[in-house]
Amino acid sequence: MRLTLRCRITLSFGFGLLVVTSVLAFATWNLASGYMLRQREASATRQAEVNVRLVEKSLSSPGLDELLTGLTTGPDSSILVIGPDGQVNAGRKVEASQLPADLVEHPPGRSRITVAGLPVIAVTLPVAGNAVYVELFPLQQLDRTFGFLGAVLIAGTIGSALLGAALGSWASKRALRPLAELSSAAVRIAGGDLRARLPDQDDPDLAALAAKFNSTAHALEQRALRDARFASDISHELRSPLTTMVNAGAVLRRRREHLPGTAGTALELLTSEVDRFARMVVDLLEISRADQTDDPPPEEIALDALVRNVIATRAGVPLALEPAVVLGDRRRLDRVLTNLLDNAERHAGGAVLVAVRVSGSRVRLEVEDAGPGVPEPLREQIFERFARGVMAGSRGDDTGSGLGLALVREHVLRLGGRVWVEDRSPHGSRFVVELTEF
Repeated sequence: MRLTLRCRITLSFGFGLLVVTSVLAFATWNLASGYMLRQREASATRQAEVNVRLVEKSLSSPGLDELLTGLTTGPDSSILVIGPDGQVNAGRKVEASQLPADLVEHPPGRSRITVAGLPVIAVTLPVAGNAVYVELFPLQQLDRTFGFLGAVLIAGTIGSALLGAALGSWASKRALRPLAELSSAAVRIAGGDLRARLPDQDDPDLAALAAKFNSTAHALEQRALRDARFASDISHELRSPLTTMVNAGAVLRRRREHLPGTAGTALELLTSEVDRFARMVVDLLEISRADQTDDPPPEEIALDALVRNVIATRAGVPLALEPAVVLGDRRRLDRVLTNLLDNAERHAGGAVLVAVRVSGSRVRLEVEDAGPGVPEPLREQIFERFARGVMAGSRGDDTGSGLGLALVREHVLRLGGRVWVEDRSPHGSRFVVELTEF
């Protein structure tokens, strides 16, 4: 799966800072640890040289053991004087056999070794009388310092990587904010809100993009308004002649028995097409009005009462209503329910149930029918303008104009809800309008 741009920027910042701090931490570790170790070795060598001179002066005296005990620097340090007559020890007990042979046999020498599990710096110096002076300086304190330094550098490296990721996330969020605003505005425009605009930008590069987008959106809005006004004007111009034609058709239909044969059939076809054309003009007027006008201030509407009022003009439709109040436009809700009932009557033999159900903060208006149902591929298409599903291409009184469900979606979107169709058990369709409860 490809990572998002913001995620890639965040990872790039984090990884980049991780690499930089790792290099710096590695260099710091090498320089600091090498310097401290060299200083410790030099200090041990100088102290051993001073101690050797004291040992040479007391080599033949009986107080050598006390001198060596006084020269030890701690419980973990050791001093050995290895001569032809044996060895004298002070401090932590260490045998000459535990030391590297080359270091003891060829003084002077210095080496970092581990004796009995303890890291030490071993310094060997020759002593008069064919003896060898060996002093072991413990390194626990230095190792603890190295451990602390390493932990600090590792923690700093990890912390810098996390800081880099946080910085990358913050920077990418700020850098991509105009893109998010552009995407949001584009989604609103695609959803029908042609008034969506980008805010003014201070950045010169982004200001040009915002201005171009806003001018394009404005041109698109004006074009849609001109088209809506054109459709409205045409519809208004057609209403008068259509009313005349519908009335004339009604008169001719009453005299159908006087027009036998082909003339009567032609009359039926003509009057049915005139009726369908009249319904289409009414729907076009409704759509053009929805596209042009701003919504009135929303009002509180008892949805269950509105449903009862609409259903009162239609006999035999069962109801299942829960009390629910929504905020919106009463005219739009009335038209939504009317169109859904007309659609069920035209294509599925009528509604078998109208329900209002409340679920949390959402209210569902459901219109169920027992018709053939809506195939899955057509469930989105039927809400488009002039889409009539499987009836496309046919003619007759029951085919509709293809604008009823498109009007439903237009009104529901203006009400801030959504509409869809789903299967009903055991057969049929359920048209669902979901709104927010007040």
